[in-house]
Amino acid sequence: MDPSIAETLLRLNRTFYDRFAQQFAQSRTPHQPGWQRLLPFLPQRGRLLDVGCGHGRLARLLEQQGRQLEYVGVDYGAQLLAIARADTALLAIPTTLVEADVAVQGWGERLPGGPFDAVVALAVLHHIPGWQRRRDLLAQLAGLLTDEGTLLLSTWQFMNEARLRRKIMPWNAAGLTPEQVEAGDALLDWQRGGSGLRYCHLVDEAELTALASQAGLVIQAMFYDDGRSSNLNLFAALRCQR
Repeated sequence: MDPSIAETLLRLNRTFYDRFAQQFAQSRTPHQPGWQRLLPFLPQRGRLLDVGCGHGRLARLLEQQGRQLEYVGVDYGAQLLAIARADTALLAIPTTLVEADVAVQGWGERLPGGPFDAVVALAVLHHIPGWQRRRDLLAQLAGLLTDEGTLLLSTWQFMNEARLRRKIMPWNAAGLTPEQVEAGDALLDWQRGGSGLRYCHLVDEAELTALASQAGLVIQAMFYDDGRSSNLNLFAALRCQR
């Protein structure tokens, strides 16, 4: 993908999450069935990095589960992080929130050390434009793990529900053409608290498997959950090939 097109798509999402941070946070809770099924793959104690932490709902879930984890959340959305700081201020688990964009080179330098016993990137990979960028991000996340650490991912399977397919907009709504983007890329409409657009890529099971292999990761588990048909999100637990 042309770097200028990739930057256009990233900028589109940055604008979206800044503008609709409150509405987005209100539409998401930490009680998704898929998240509950990920819990057995998380350590009881240690250090956890939540990439694309949004408004910090994973930190609240971890405390509810009694996990003795040091939580580090990173996100580029200043508005979402402001909500996260307010929502996690009274949590008992140690919480650090970092403003950084994982799509920008050098983002890991802003983290408070490492490695981490678990790295979580829920609903992140499908917002990264371009195969190589997605592969590089997975490799970077793998490099932040301890030798026995686990990487947990989820990707949005928006084509699996008719109501979401109806939200797909033509590329000219963002000033682009279909020839400028990759197969599987989509532009989705948002109509809560105003009208907005998000860029998403359909990272399906085949692509996630190939990306993981290229990033030096082994898939331990993969499953679908959430949504009306229990296949709205694809989840995976991965380990490094060491």
